[in-house]
Amino acid sequence: MTTATHEETLGFQTEVKQLLHLMIHSLYSNREIFLRELISNAADACDKLRYEALDNDALYGNDSDLRIEIEHDAKAGTVTVRDNGIGMNRDEVIRNLGTIAKSGTAEFLKQLSGEQQKDAKLIGQFGVGFYSGFIVADEVTVRTRRADAEEGVEWRSKGEGEFTIADIDKPERGTEIILHLKDDAKEFADDFRLRNLVRKYSDHIDVPVRMPKTETAKDDDGNEIEGSEVTTWETVNEAQALWVRPKSEVSDDEYKAFYKHIAHDFSDPLTWSHNKVEGKLEYTSLLYVPGRAPFDLYERDGARGVRLYVQRVFIMDDAEQFLPLYLRFVKGVVDTKDLSLNVSRELLQKDPQVDKMKSALTKRALDMLKKLAKDKEGYQTFWNTFGSVLKEGPAEDYANRDKIAELLRFSTTHTDSTTQDQSLADYVSRMKEGQQKIYYIVADSFNAAKHSPHLEIFRKKGVEVLLLHDRIDEWLMSHLTEYDGKSFADVAKGNLDLGDIEGEEEKQAQEETAKAKEDLIKRVKEALSDEVQEVRVTHRLTDSPACVVLSEHEMGFQMRRIMEAAGQPVPEVKPILELNPEHALVARLETAEGERFGDLARILLDQAIIAEGGHLNDPAAYVKRLNALLTA
Repeated sequence: MTTATHEETLGFQTEVKQLLHLMIHSLYSNREIFLRELISNAADACDKLRYEALDNDALYGNDSDLRIEIEHDAKAGTVTVRDNGIGMNRDEVIRNLGTIAKSGTAEFLKQLSGEQQKDAKLIGQFGVGFYSGFIVADEVTVRTRRADAEEGVEWRSKGEGEFTIADIDKPERGTEIILHLKDDAKEFADDFRLRNLVRKYSDHIDVPVRMPKTETAKDDDGNEIEGSEVTTWETVNEAQALWVRPKSEVSDDEYKAFYKHIAHDFSDPLTWSHNKVEGKLEYTSLLYVPGRAPFDLYERDGARGVRLYVQRVFIMDDAEQFLPLYLRFVKGVVDTKDLSLNVSRELLQKDPQVDKMKSALTKRALDMLKKLAKDKEGYQTFWNTFGSVLKEGPAEDYANRDKIAELLRFSTTHTDSTTQDQSLADYVSRMKEGQQKIYYIVADSFNAAKHSPHLEIFRKKGVEVLLLHDRIDEWLMSHLTEYDGKSFADVAKGNLDLGDIEGEEEKQAQEETAKAKEDLIKRVKEALSDEVQEVRVTHRLTDSPACVVLSEHEMGFQMRRIMEAAGQPVPEVKPILELNPEHALVARLETAEGERFGDLARILLDQAIIAEGGHLNDPAAYVKRLNALLTA
């Protein structure tokens, strides 16, 4: 009989109460996930013991064979999952089982929709795998002892807002979780069902998962002894690290199951790449591209990186040094012989072998995406989920800039669709004869880009323009200078040069028009002297009376607005006003005099700023001038 001392009852963290209510009352689909989560946690505990034992071999005691054991009692209606891993002390039990230890708790609860199937898939992604036990159990008991502690701890809860914790005598290290099954979940207290679930979800776990097997006893001659039974422990899973097995021996289902284990995801990955490298560097990598984004993809402190093993000894969960930040969505395992076993985060950053492996793994990941790009539907799923993250690549990884450029997808005037599904190769293949540049426009939204007056001459001549409307796009284009020998040109900056697309006659006509309008340009410049740096005749407009552009090397309007919203100081820049000499409003401006001329010039400037997506310094003055013009 276990003697409990120092017993106290504590309340769950508020978010855990909400989570438990969801588990107990809502999630009935895919109930079997509880076993996969508990086995996964047990395997992690064994991995952590291996790692800590590198510095302190005494942690193993007299029991160095790590294992996970599953038992059931149909009469009592219980399922027990036991491991002899690192275990927990009292503080760790309170911290890990009384709260959701990972960041993003509120985000997890925000994503819950009430749709059972969808919500079930979120379990495990947010560090809440343990609580999935309450889907099938109306009471959970945890008995655990840390490998370096003398006393064990017992934790009990019915999932009703509080838990009881007490110190107990526990001779063996590790953790034992006892699920007291609900009446409608007694199906899981069945040997055949449990074995099938282990093979389905946890066959790849490299810790033996054992279950008791009862057989009729036999004598020395092999004859059965009637009425006599003997129980032995039988390993149910493959119990071999999946990544060390030859690719030819691993099925797609096994690859998918392993991904779900390391990523705590219930969705299948989009693709994976399994490689063994031999030579100066020896390592095995298994990289995955997820089908869905983790909740902390854009959090500075979010979990990222691959699982690192050294000669199959677990070292760390999120070794972010092996992949650049723009590939932070890639999950997987790296197992190497070339790093010392006393490796730590600090040593890992200084190890020259890490830089070589990072370079090789980055190319491997990009090649994996290039291969995925051949599947248009699959790659579109990837791009819709992770495209804005991949756009960080050209700025961060100059060496692989060309490889990343091939993987980028954009909206363009060719499709006029908000879906970003056109590659730069697609664009180049459709370029007009004589076209030397890849044209693009950056705006705050797709519609703002699509309807920008800067596109008028391009639509008239059938020249395709990239429509960039993600917040990161202007930053991306400041680092992506060319593709396939073609330079990029922002249609809202500098003088518009269409190269050989325009004939000599057109260029000559433009020069003559500019010369004929010199007096008008001079008058407008004088009227708007404090608000613009230059006024000129444009040939980029066909329908609009005016537009504003920036000098070629100025920070774009979108980036300025983002920095201002973030409280960052930006230098004041006056725009360049371009007038369409063929427009009726410009013709009216030319005949206006005095104060009316100044008001009309300012109206054209303000309208151009609004059309570009900008904000007026004095909207009321603009409305007053416009009303005066309309009522004149």
